[in-house]
Amino acid sequence: MKLKELLKDIPVVAVVGSEDIEITGVNIDSRRIKEGHLFVAMKGTQVDGHKFVPKAVELGAKAVLCEDMPEQKAEGVTYVQVESTEDAVGKVATTFHGNPSTKLKLVGVTGTNGKTTIATLLYNMFTKMGHKCGLLSTVCNYIVDEAIPADHTTPDPIELNALLDRMVQAGCEYAFMECSSHAIAQKRIGGLTFTGGIFTNLTRDHLDYHKTFENYRNAKKAFFDSLPKTAFAITNADDKNGMVMVQNTKATVKTYSTRSVADFKARIIECHFEGMYLEMDGHEVGVQFIGKFNVSNLLAVYGAAVMLGKSPEDVLVVMSTLHSVSGRLEPIHSPEGYTAVVDYAHTPDALENVLNAIHEVLDGKGHVITVCGAGGNRDKGKR
Repeated sequence: MKLKELLKDIPVVAVVGSEDIEITGVNIDSRRIKEGHLFVAMKGTQVDGHKFVPKAVELGAKAVLCEDMPEQKAEGVTYVQVESTEDAVGKVATTFHGNPSTKLKLVGVTGTNGKTTIATLLYNMFTKMGHKCGLLSTVCNYIVDEAIPADHTTPDPIELNALLDRMVQAGCEYAFMECSSHAIAQKRIGGLTFTGGIFTNLTRDHLDYHKTFENYRNAKKAFFDSLPKTAFAITNADDKNGMVMVQNTKATVKTYSTRSVADFKARIIECHFEGMYLEMDGHEVGVQFIGKFNVSNLLAVYGAAVMLGKSPEDVLVVMSTLHSVSGRLEPIHSPEGYTAVVDYAHTPDALENVLNAIHEVLDGKGHVITVCGAGGNRDKGKR
C-alpha cells in the first residue's frame, strides 16, 4: 500500500520525503521491522519509541511516523510528523489491513469484572448456532477454532487489526472482544467500527495506571461515547455507573437488571453448585453457572444475542448448554465431600461476589476457607 493512502485519514503536521512509496507492513516495535515497513514511534508509559527510530531504519523501515521530527534523517526514508502517534496508529493499522471491523459484526465488552466470561460465552453461543466467530480475550484469542495466545487483554492496534483481518479471511461473521480501560485510554481500539458495546460493572481496579477512579470511569465511558448510531449499547442498570456510561452515546441503549425494571431481566429460582434455575425474560431456563453476578453476565449475553437478531427462545436453548469459562467459579469435588472453587477474582468486588455465590449455595450449612493473592508492584490499595 502506498504511504499517501495510509495517511489519508490522518492530520499531518509535516512530511520530509516522498509519500509515493510502497509500504509492506506497519509496526510499533522496532525489533519486528522488516524491509519496506512503516515504523510508528509511540511515546509509551515505560519507553519512548522515538529512541528506536535509527534502529528501525537500520532494519529496513522506509517511513517513520513520529511526533518529534529527528534531527538526523536517513536518505531514502520518509519522515511524517503528527501531533499524536497514539491517535494516528489505530487509523493507520485499520487502513493498512483493509478496515476489517466493517466486514464482520464486532461487539466490545468493557467493565471491571465479567468481560472474559461475557465475550467467551457469546463466542461459544454463536459458534454453537453455526456461525464462524472470532474471540479477543484475556485468556486466549480464537479465529474460528484456532487458538492464538494472548499477551494483553486488548492487543495493540496493529496486532488487533491483523487478527481481525485474519478473522475476515477465515470467514468469521462475528467477533467478540474485551476492551480494557488501558486499551481505550491508549487508543488501541481507535479506528475500529463496533456493532455493539456491553458494560458490565465498575469497581476499583488499575488505579496504579489511571490514578483516580474518575479517570478509570471516563476511560470506560469513552468507549460508549465513540459508538456509532448504528450500534447498540447494553448497560447494567444494577450498577450505579451503568447509566453514566451511556449518557452521551449515539448508540441504541438497552438495559439489563436482576433487581429493577429493564429491557432484559432475570431472577434466580433455585441454586446449587452444579448450576441455577432462572426465570429470564418470562422464560424458565436451567444454566450451568452459580452466583447473582453470573445472572448479570448471562443477561448481558442474552441481550447482545437478541440485539444481534437471534430469537429469545433459540438463545435460551443454547444458553442452557454453555459451561463456565475455565478458572471462573470452577467447582472441583473431592471424594471426601469437600468442594474447592477456583476463581480468577482479583478485585475486592469480584472476591465478594464469589464468596456471596458460595454462601448462597451453602445456605449456612458449611464452612468456607478462602485463599487469595495479588500480583506485586500494582494497585496496593486493591490488595
